[in-house]
Amino acid sequence: MDFNNLFLFFMFQFILIIGCSSSGVRLDIQDKHVIMDNGIVQVNISNPEGHVIGIQYNGIDNLLEVQNKESDRGYWDIVWEQGGEKRTEKGVKKKGILDRMETNNLTVIVENEEQVELSFTRIWNFSLEGKLAPLNFDKRFIMLRDSSGFYTYAIYEHSKEWPAFDLDNTRVAFKPRKDKFNYMVIADDRQRFMPLPDDRLPGRGEVLAYKEAVRLVNPVEPEFKGEVDDKYEYSIESRKNQVHGWISINSSESKSTGFWIITPSNEFRSAGPLKQYLASHVGPTSLSVFHSTHYSGADLIMEFGVNEPWKKVFGPIFIYLNSDSDGLSPINLREDAKHQMVNEVESWPYTFPASKDFLSSAQRSKVEGRLLVRDRFIGDAFVPVKGAYVGLAPPGDVGSWQAECKGYQFWTITDDKGYFSIINILPGDYNLFSWVNGFIGDYQYDKVINITSGSEIKLGELVYEPPRDGPTLWEIGIPDRSAAEFYIPDPNPLYVNKLYLNHSDRYRQYGLWERYGELYPKEDLVYNVGTSDYKKDWYFAQNTRKKDNNTYKGTTWQINFNLDHVNTNGTYKLRLALASVHFAELQVRINNSDANPPLFTTEVIGKDNTIARHGIHGMYRLYNVDVQGSLLVKGNNTIFLTQASSNGPFVGILYDYIRLEGPPQIHFTDQLDIF
Repeated sequence: MDFNNLFLFFMFQFILIIGCSSSGVRLDIQDKHVIMDNGIVQVNISNPEGHVIGIQYNGIDNLLEVQNKESDRGYWDIVWEQGGEKRTEKGVKKKGILDRMETNNLTVIVENEEQVELSFTRIWNFSLEGKLAPLNFDKRFIMLRDSSGFYTYAIYEHSKEWPAFDLDNTRVAFKPRKDKFNYMVIADDRQRFMPLPDDRLPGRGEVLAYKEAVRLVNPVEPEFKGEVDDKYEYSIESRKNQVHGWISINSSESKSTGFWIITPSNEFRSAGPLKQYLASHVGPTSLSVFHSTHYSGADLIMEFGVNEPWKKVFGPIFIYLNSDSDGLSPINLREDAKHQMVNEVESWPYTFPASKDFLSSAQRSKVEGRLLVRDRFIGDAFVPVKGAYVGLAPPGDVGSWQAECKGYQFWTITDDKGYFSIINILPGDYNLFSWVNGFIGDYQYDKVINITSGSEIKLGELVYEPPRDGPTLWEIGIPDRSAAEFYIPDPNPLYVNKLYLNHSDRYRQYGLWERYGELYPKEDLVYNVGTSDYKKDWYFAQNTRKKDNNTYKGTTWQINFNLDHVNTNGTYKLRLALASVHFAELQVRINNSDANPPLFTTEVIGKDNTIARHGIHGMYRLYNVDVQGSLLVKGNNTIFLTQASSNGPFVGILYDYIRLEGPPQIHFTDQLDIF
């Protein structure tokens, strides 16, 4: 084809695209389906159930898995149970019920050339008690002119007089075609070609310690043989969970196609910026999870009482589709999706959702201030903090934001001078919370902040004084709510995910809980202050050790240190910041491993399940233990940290940071000697 013909061809394609899009958005309502079409994307939704059953784009009749049932391609769902005593069985909460939230009524909210918005609703009544969650559910879909994708959001409502119930999880799920979408992108450094779901089936896959983890023994494509596939290896923190998805890359096709979930705001997600969620994984599956108990446990179940009214808007999120003529490289599509994500974030709050429950920018507010830190044993100065998270969440105790689920949260990061501006805040009552990397504990502003529509609140300078009684005698780790700085071993070669070889997220490999017993087969970890290096000598998880009879036992770690002076009448302070705990009991003893009772115990705490799910943090906890000087001696001392629980391989503790402080009257020069 010569240059003139090539030019005419591309001009024709351009005119064709413009002509299609200039016709605006069209709506076609059929008996069992409703179709939104803007000339770029066509979305087919079941009527009145409200499931996305087809997405036509880039010459592909349906991007979603056509072999699945119509209710298993693109859908909203919840996991719920009846509340209170009705859920408890033999003292244990029953497992929740999965509901794909099929609706029974369609209403066209907006229909013009610029926009179509559809509402699929299900209204609860008492005849449904015990059968369906007591929720009114309004599921919305929006298509705009010239938009390469579509939006979805939903309004959940529980009326005051309705029965109690628990909401465990809620999300949107999409399942692209497995014969096309073979390359998954979670982040710039977490992307790869993926195995097929068939590889997880018996004969091709070997189920490991739990059903989600499968070793691929005879995969369709030999390159994946020997790898472990587990959806939890691809979890992502809320603060980083803005765009992820799948790409169809095939050497026989001239174009590659991208399928992306873009989340422009985290205000409707539960539990703040550090909460971890499932994202994309083998299926192919892409999720937008708004609320879950993963990496947190039952503490994050939303429990609604009989007389508790509640309403919340989840979303909108954007399902973005793109294509590239270079069908063998994912780079262009990934960069384009990131650019689109920035556009969506900058457009938040959107102007086009028609529900009155989604408030506009003019109805929202702003809170500004400056955060300073003063640690009196470092110095008397009030130091501005760069990169601290500052946020608004419904009123609660210090640190309650990490378990807050029912309301909205709004977070930002301080600049290099400590200034912050929290924008687009919905009306209501809030506490202001913060945490600062490099310092233990949580900050909470001492007043409830009432936000009204269109207001702007200036708080001035706020000072966080982190917990501190005396000077630091020694410390282990970095106070950043994570165990990532500690020693993380190589995985067993039988259980490798190649993505995480030579990767900063080495903790995401399967089976690391078994490696502790292999590295410490008889004696537990011993850490010598001054000579040991926490990066090499402090194992990232204090979990159980397997015994010969396939039972498990707790472990006791030792911290050895020297003191050249002891104030026997003073009180020392041991700070124990925990990054995650799962059904563990931490006991502290000083210079006597057999002391009974121990100096301190947490009792059995935590349901994070972080170790099994390849995480490096869960729910943050801080314990402050008084150590009487009479328990210490001049010279060699040992702190024994016992994880006493033994119920299986996933029980354990991930430490964030440990510090021993001297009594307040000890001078800085009265420090310790080194081994």
